[in-house]
Amino acid sequence: MITDKLKNFVRRKSFHVTYVDTGSCNGCSIEVLATICPRYDIEQYGIFVHHPNPREADVLLITGCVTEQWKTKLKELYDKVPEPKVVVAIGACACSGGIFDQEGKRTHPPLKNFIPVAAEIPGCPPRPSEILDAILGVAPIVFKDYDKKEANK
Repeated sequence: MITDKLKNFVRRKSFHVTYVDTGSCNGCSIEVLATICPRYDIEQYGIFVHHPNPREADVLLITGCVTEQWKTKLKELYDKVPEPKVVVAIGACACSGGIFDQEGKRTHPPLKNFIPVAAEIPGCPPRPSEILDAILGVAPIVFKDYDKKEANK
Protein backbone atom coordinates (compact mmCIF):
# COMPACT_ATOMS: atom_id res chain seq x y z
CA MET A 1 0.00 0.00 0.00
CA ILE A 2 2.73 2.46 0.90
CA THR A 3 4.66 1.55 -2.24
CA ASP A 4 1.64 2.51 -4.37
CA LYS A 5 1.44 5.90 -2.67
CA LEU A 6 5.17 6.44 -3.11
CA LYS A 7 5.01 5.37 -6.77
CA ASN A 8 2.11 7.73 -7.45
CA PHE A 9 3.86 10.61 -5.66
CA VAL A 10 6.99 10.15 -7.76
CA ARG A 11 5.06 9.79 -11.00
CA ARG A 12 2.83 12.78 -10.22
CA LYS A 13 4.55 14.97 -12.82
CA SER A 14 6.30 12.37 -14.95
CA PHE A 15 5.11 9.68 -17.29
CA HIS A 16 6.25 6.60 -19.13
CA VAL A 17 6.15 6.14 -22.87
CA THR A 18 6.06 2.84 -24.73
CA TYR A 19 7.45 3.00 -28.25
CA VAL A 20 5.98 0.73 -30.94
CA ASP A 21 7.05 0.35 -34.57
CA THR A 22 4.24 -1.11 -36.69
CA GLY A 23 6.21 -1.35 -39.90
CA SER A 24 8.33 1.66 -40.73
CA CYS A 25 11.63 2.28 -42.51
CA ASN A 26 13.18 3.17 -39.09
CA GLY A 27 13.72 6.81 -40.03
CA CYS A 28 11.29 7.85 -37.29
CA SER A 29 12.91 5.41 -34.86
CA ILE A 30 16.21 7.24 -35.18
CA GLU A 31 14.49 10.55 -34.47
CA VAL A 32 12.71 9.12 -31.40
CA LEU A 33 16.06 7.89 -30.11
CA ALA A 34 17.51 11.35 -30.69
CA THR A 35 15.00 12.76 -28.18
CA ILE A 36 16.78 10.92 -25.35
CA CYS A 37 20.24 12.16 -26.37
CA PRO A 38 21.80 15.15 -24.59
CA ARG A 39 20.72 17.73 -27.17
CA TYR A 40 16.99 17.19 -26.61
CA ASP A 41 17.12 15.26 -23.30
CA ILE A 42 13.46 14.31 -22.98
CA GLU A 43 14.10 12.84 -19.53
CA GLN A 44 14.66 16.32 -18.08
CA TYR A 45 10.87 16.73 -18.35
CA GLY A 46 10.24 13.50 -16.44
CA ILE A 47 9.38 11.56 -19.59
CA PHE A 48 10.82 8.07 -19.85
CA VAL A 49 10.63 6.85 -23.45
CA HIS A 50 11.82 3.28 -23.39
CA HIS A 51 9.35 1.73 -21.02
CA PRO A 52 8.68 -1.79 -22.35
CA ASN A 53 5.48 -2.65 -20.48
CA PRO A 54 2.26 -1.22 -22.00
CA ARG A 55 0.38 -2.02 -18.79
CA GLU A 56 2.39 0.69 -17.04
CA ALA A 57 2.63 3.11 -19.97
CA ASP A 58 0.95 6.47 -20.00
CA VAL A 59 1.58 7.22 -23.69
CA LEU A 60 2.02 5.02 -26.77
CA LEU A 61 4.36 6.38 -29.45
CA ILE A 62 3.66 4.62 -32.72
CA THR A 63 5.62 4.84 -35.95
CA GLY A 64 5.01 3.17 -39.29
CA CYS A 65 1.92 2.35 -41.23
CA VAL A 66 -0.14 -0.52 -39.89
CA THR A 67 1.00 -3.74 -41.53
CA GLU A 68 -1.07 -6.89 -41.87
CA GLN A 69 0.52 -8.45 -38.76
CA TRP A 70 -0.33 -5.42 -36.59
CA LYS A 71 -4.03 -5.10 -37.51
CA THR A 72 -5.25 -7.17 -34.54
CA LYS A 73 -2.20 -6.82 -32.29
CA LEU A 74 -2.49 -3.05 -32.24
CA LYS A 75 -5.95 -3.09 -30.65
CA GLU A 76 -4.79 -5.69 -28.10
CA LEU A 77 -1.80 -3.52 -27.21
CA TYR A 78 -4.00 -0.43 -26.91
CA ASP A 79 -6.38 -2.27 -24.57
CA LYS A 80 -3.49 -3.06 -22.21
CA VAL A 81 -2.67 0.62 -21.65
CA PRO A 82 -4.41 2.03 -18.53
CA GLU A 83 -6.72 5.05 -18.69
CA PRO A 84 -6.31 7.71 -19.88
CA LYS A 85 -5.09 6.11 -23.10
CA VAL A 86 -2.92 8.50 -25.09
CA VAL A 87 -1.52 7.64 -28.53
CA VAL A 88 0.91 9.75 -30.54
CA ALA A 89 1.30 8.88 -34.24
CA ILE A 90 4.79 9.73 -35.49
CA GLY A 91 5.68 10.27 -39.13
CA ALA A 92 3.91 10.36 -42.45
CA CYS A 93 3.46 6.58 -42.47
CA ALA A 94 1.43 6.53 -39.25
CA CYS A 95 -0.51 9.69 -40.13
CA SER A 96 -1.36 9.02 -43.77
CA GLY A 97 0.57 6.03 -45.07
CA GLY A 98 3.39 8.02 -46.62
CA ILE A 99 5.24 6.07 -49.27
CA PHE A 100 3.49 2.86 -48.20
CA ASP A 101 -0.03 4.09 -49.05
CA GLN A 102 -0.51 2.07 -52.22
CA GLU A 103 -3.46 0.03 -53.44
CA GLY A 104 -3.19 -3.72 -53.11
CA LYS A 105 -0.31 -3.68 -50.63
CA ARG A 106 -0.25 -5.21 -47.17
CA THR A 107 -0.36 -1.89 -45.35
CA HIS A 108 -3.43 -0.27 -43.87
CA PRO A 109 -2.85 3.41 -43.12
CA PRO A 110 -3.68 5.62 -41.28
CA LEU A 111 -3.23 4.55 -37.65
CA LYS A 112 -6.36 6.42 -36.51
CA ASN A 113 -8.49 3.86 -38.38
CA PHE A 114 -7.52 1.27 -35.76
CA ILE A 115 -7.11 3.13 -32.46
CA PRO A 116 -7.86 6.68 -31.25
CA VAL A 117 -4.93 9.04 -31.78
CA ALA A 118 -4.41 12.08 -29.53
CA ALA A 119 -1.64 13.72 -31.56
CA GLU A 120 -0.14 13.30 -35.03
CA ILE A 121 3.34 14.41 -36.04
CA PRO A 122 3.62 14.47 -39.85
CA GLY A 123 6.96 14.40 -41.60
CA CYS A 124 9.31 11.89 -43.11
CA PRO A 125 10.84 11.74 -40.56
CA PRO A 126 9.72 14.46 -38.15
CA ARG A 127 12.40 16.33 -36.20
CA PRO A 128 13.14 15.31 -32.61
CA SER A 129 12.01 18.75 -31.44
CA GLU A 130 8.59 18.15 -33.04
CA ILE A 131 8.32 14.76 -31.33
CA LEU A 132 9.24 16.34 -28.00
CA ASP A 133 6.68 19.13 -28.49
CA ALA A 134 3.93 16.62 -29.28
CA ILE A 135 4.72 14.49 -26.23
CA LEU A 136 4.73 17.56 -24.00
CA GLY A 137 1.49 18.62 -25.70
CA VAL A 138 -0.35 15.47 -24.61
CA ALA A 139 0.82 15.83 -20.99
CA PRO A 140 -2.41 17.60 -19.93
CA ILE A 141 -4.37 14.57 -21.16
CA VAL A 142 -2.14 12.22 -19.17
CA PHE A 143 -2.48 14.26 -15.98
CA LYS A 144 -6.16 15.18 -16.40
CA ASP A 145 -8.06 14.34 -13.22
CA TYR A 146 -4.92 12.77 -11.71
CA ASP A 147 -5.40 14.50 -8.35
CA LYS A 148 -9.06 13.44 -8.26
CA LYS A 149 -8.10 9.80 -8.83
CA GLU A 150 -5.55 9.98 -6.01
CA ALA A 151 -8.12 11.49 -3.64
CA ASN A 152 -10.55 8.63 -4.31
CA LYS A 153 -8.00 5.96 -3.38
